[in-house]
Amino acid sequence: MLLFQPQTGAVHELPVQVPQEGDVAWIRMQSPTSDEVKQVLGDLFHCHPLLIEDAIKLNQRPKLDTYNDQIFITFFAVSEQMQPQEIGIVVGKNYVITVSKEHIPFLDQLYHSCAEIGGKLNHPGSILHSLLDRCVDDYAIVVDHIEDRLEEMEQGIYHNPAIRIAQDIFQLKRTLHQLRRVIAEEKTILTTISHHSFPYTRAEDNAYFLDIVDHISRVVDSLDIFRESLTGLLELQMSMKSDRMNEIMKTLTLFSSIFLPLTFIVGLYGMNFKNIPEFNWDFGYLYVWILLVVVGGCMWYFFKHKRWF
Repeated sequence: MLLFQPQTGAVHELPVQVPQEGDVAWIRMQSPTSDEVKQVLGDLFHCHPLLIEDAIKLNQRPKLDTYNDQIFITFFAVSEQMQPQEIGIVVGKNYVITVSKEHIPFLDQLYHSCAEIGGKLNHPGSILHSLLDRCVDDYAIVVDHIEDRLEEMEQGIYHNPAIRIAQDIFQLKRTLHQLRRVIAEEKTILTTISHHSFPYTRAEDNAYFLDIVDHISRVVDSLDIFRESLTGLLELQMSMKSDRMNEIMKTLTLFSSIFLPLTFIVGLYGMNFKNIPEFNWDFGYLYVWILLVVVGGCMWYFFKHKRWF
């Protein structure tokens, strides 16, 4: 854990223990066992049994539970694969405890940053703000990544309407739905934290938490726009496929229409009757070719005049 002593401004990395009055501690627990969670939260910090149970399971939706001496917050980071990673945050009078089952890279960076800059640990509200702010900042990176993927999909559909992209779109829509549900609930949590009556934060911290609320609101709006855009992409692809099919059918129909009278003429002179006037004519073959070309040319001119070509 990291222990900050305001009197000296020093930060010490120590084994897990209850901080003294006036000190502030950040205790980070990554992939702990159930016994470790019970020992730290139950034996050392005397947390409520329901809080300990939630910290062990870590299978919650975003929420904020208030107990006598602690507050338990469930918040989510987002991995590079756009999968939510749950973080259990216990906030007390002079300590913050984070519990996570998975390795979350930004927690390493924030932990080392706090070890070097003691001012980030001067109050539990400051630690909580750093954690939540970094989570929301990573959401913005995910939003940019999704926007790039949408642009690639749009270009792919424009270049090749028959591209097999529906499965990717549906998969991305499911991911966006999951992220949107999580982030929208986190927005409610941040709104509650930014309220002036929230314990374990200072009045001057409220403006910073409101700034996070503004950022996460933009993320939620972006996710809503992306979901509509994905639906629009599917409709665009279906429309372009339909237009292309219509053009193909139109072309085939026009060619069939041109050759239909030609086939009739050839069939007419291919009948096995003896008294066909042109049958014994020396120029009969040339006559039929001229007739075929004239009829075909007239049909082509008629379609061109109607602008069907």
